[in-house]
Amino acid sequence: MTFTELSSLFIAMLILAAVPGPAVFAIIASSFSSGFSRGLYMTMGIVCGDYVFIVLALLGLSAIAEMMGSAFVIIKYLSAAYLIYLGINLLKSKAKSVDIEEAKPSTLFSNFMAGLLITLGNPKAILFYIGLFPAFVDIGEVSVTDTGLIMLVATLAFGSVNICYALLAVRAKKVFRSPNASNIINKTAGSIMVTTGAIVAAKS
Repeated sequence: MTFTELSSLFIAMLILAAVPGPAVFAIIASSFSSGFSRGLYMTMGIVCGDYVFIVLALLGLSAIAEMMGSAFVIIKYLSAAYLIYLGINLLKSKAKSVDIEEAKPSTLFSNFMAGLLITLGNPKAILFYIGLFPAFVDIGEVSVTDTGLIMLVATLAFGSVNICYALLAVRAKKVFRSPNASNIINKTAGSIMVTTGAIVAAKS
């Protein structure tokens, strides 16, 4: 993979990672009650879960590309349609005030496992990666090095965003209860997702 492809993938993941979801709210709740270290360990678990889905998505796409050859274009357009669909849903969504309950004190390991299970318990995550990768990765030429680089990008993107959420959670609870802030995040991420879907469809 080229530096440009990795940079583009990083930016897409970084912006999409900012969309509040179950994992983000779990990190916030844990950080509220038990401090930043708990949010950090939960983030580590979430990223490890992403590693599993990244490898599965890349292996699956590579196998399909090899079997289908030129017919793989069908998968490409389905991926593009799925990303655009997700983006439109975000653009149409109306954020509401969120009341986040404080979590009970817990161990670092339990927070790590909670983060891991939150990710693995969300099968839509692998569909997201299957839809995203064709825009940035030459599926037929994915190497072990490429896989490692993609995992590094995911670590930097999702890890940094979730760590920022944990830090903000410790210092500013009101940020996460603001519908206006959530609306801005959703609209920005939705626009990026629709654009990414268009890139997937247009890519030769």
